[in-house]
Amino acid sequence: MAEDNLNTAAGCRFSIGGKTGADTETEYKADTYVEIGEIEDLGEFGDTFSSVTFTSLKDGRVRKYKGTADAGDLTLTVGLDNGDAGQNAVKTAHKDRSKGDYNIKITLNDGDPTATPVLNPTTFYMRGKVMNNTVAPGAADNVVRRNITIGINSDILELVPAPAA
Repeated sequence: MAEDNLNTAAGCRFSIGGKTGADTETEYKADTYVEIGEIEDLGEFGDTFSSVTFTSLKDGRVRKYKGTADAGDLTLTVGLDNGDAGQNAVKTAHKDRSKGDYNIKITLNDGDPTATPVLNPTTFYMRGKVMNNTVAPGAADNVVRRNITIGINSDILELVPAPAA
C-alpha cells in the first residue's frame, strides 16, 4: 500500500513581503515577510491559459493552442484583527497605488521538521498587488471577516519538499 502523502490546509501560512522585484528563489528568500494571521480560507492560485483557436478550411477541424497565461486573483478570507501586523501590512499595500508588486509567500502544511533529515514544506513565491481589502461583518452570530484579493502579476515559483541540506 502506498504511503499517504495528503495533507490538510490547517497550518498553511500566507505572508506579504516588500516590493523588491524578486524573480528567483534567492531574491524571494532575501526579502522580509510579515505573516497574515487568522486566515480562514487561502483561496486558489495558478496559471490559466487563454484558448487560441484556428479552424482549417481543409479539414474543418478546430485546433486549440495555449495563449497568454494569467495567474489570476488569490482571495483570502481572514478573521478581522486590527492588531495583526500582517493584516496591517495588507492595508498599507492596498492603499499603495505606486508601481511595483509586493512579494507573496505561501507555505503549505506538508513539511516535517522532526524528520531526519528535515523535510521542508512546499513554498510558493509570487508578486502581486492588493486589489481588494473589504470588511464583511455578516450576521449577528458571524465572526467579522476581511476579504483580501491579490492580483498576481508574475510566474509562480513552487519549491517542493526536499530534505534540508
